[in-house]
Amino acid sequence: MNEALLRSLTPSVLGILVRRGADFAAAEDAVQDALVEAVRVWPAGPPRDPKGWLVTVAWRRFLDATRADAARRRREDLVDEEPAPGPAPAVDDTLQLYFLCAHPSLTPSSAVALTLRAVGGLTTRQIAQAYLVPEATMAQRISRAKRTVSRVRFDQPGDVATVLRVLYLVFNEGYSGDVDLAAEAIRLTRQLAAAIDHPEVAGLLALMLLHHARRAGRTASDGSLVPLAEQDRGRWDTESIAEGIEILQTALARDRLGEFQAQAAIAALHADAPTAEETDWVQIVEWYDELTRLTDSPVVRLNRAVAVGEADGPRAGLAALAALDDSLPRHAAAAAYLHERDGDLTTAARLYAEAAHKAPNLAERDHLTRQAARLNACR
Repeated sequence: MNEALLRSLTPSVLGILVRRGADFAAAEDAVQDALVEAVRVWPAGPPRDPKGWLVTVAWRRFLDATRADAARRRREDLVDEEPAPGPAPAVDDTLQLYFLCAHPSLTPSSAVALTLRAVGGLTTRQIAQAYLVPEATMAQRISRAKRTVSRVRFDQPGDVATVLRVLYLVFNEGYSGDVDLAAEAIRLTRQLAAAIDHPEVAGLLALMLLHHARRAGRTASDGSLVPLAEQDRGRWDTESIAEGIEILQTALARDRLGEFQAQAAIAALHADAPTAEETDWVQIVEWYDELTRLTDSPVVRLNRAVAVGEADGPRAGLAALAALDDSLPRHAAAAAYLHERDGDLTTAARLYAEAAHKAPNLAERDHLTRQAARLNACR
C-alpha cells in the first residue's frame, strides 16, 4: 500500500466533498473512512483511477452518515449530486484547505493540529506525540476545531497572517519531526507567494528555503543531530540558499519588515558564512533586536542571549539569559552551552543533562545526553 499516494490525494478529495456541500467535519470523517477502505481493498487490486475511487467512496460514506441524521428532502438532493463516474478533476485544493483550517476563530495550536490531521494526513496519535499531550486530549482538540470550521463556508476562509503561521508551524513539524511535511509546506508557500503580493509571504518562503537548504547537514549517518557550527557546509544546498537570499532581499527592499523577514535575515547570515567562525554574530544580534521589537517573544530573547554570547562573550550571554524565565523551552540547553564556553564544565554537564530530560524529541534528547557525557568524561 502506497501511503504517500493516499496522503497526497487526501486534500483534493476533501476539497471536492466540501465544494459539493459537505460540511468540513463530516467530509473529513468520510475521507478518513475512504482511506481505511483503500488500505483494506487496494492491495488485492488497486483502481485505475485512485482519486476518483476515493471521491466516490468518500461521498457515499458521507451520504450514509447524512441519511442517518438529515431530513429526507435533503437526502434526495444530495443523492442527485453524486459525482458521475470517470476521472476526478485535477484540482489542488490544498492551499484553500489551509485557509479553511487556519480560520482566525481557532487558536494557532488547534489550527495546526487540524491541518496536520485533515490535510497532512497524520494520525491523531502522531500529532499528540508531536505536541507531547495524551492522544485523548488531542482528539478532543481536533474535534472542537472541526466543529468550529464546519460553521465556516468554504469560500470564507481565514486570513493570510493565520495561514502563514500555520504553514510555518507545519514546516517546523516536518523539518524536525518524523513525518516529512517540510517540502509540502514550501510548495504551498510558493503557491501563496505566486497568488499574493505580500512581503511576509516572501519572507516566510525565504526562511523555509534557507532552513531546508541546511537539512542534509543536520544529521550524521547514524541519525544523530549535528550542531550548526559542526555541520559540513559542503552538504548544504547552495541553489536554495541563493534563491532564499534573493527572495529575502526583494522583500526587505519594500521596507515593510515583519517577523518572518527578520528570521530569514538571521538564517541568511548563517547560511552565507563560509565557516562557523566567520559568522557575523554582531549583525545577527542586531536582527534579533529587530525581531524582539516585532514579537516581544521570550523564545526570541533566549535565542538573542545565545547570539550575544557569541558576539560579546559567554558571560554577556549568560547575563542576558539571567533576565529570562528558566522554564522556557531549551533554556537549560542554552545555559549549558554558554557555561561550557565560559569554562564551567561541571555546571554545563549538569545543565545538559537537565535539558536532555526536557527535550521535545528523541534526537535532541540523545544529543544533549551525549553532550553531558562528553563533559563528564573530561572532568
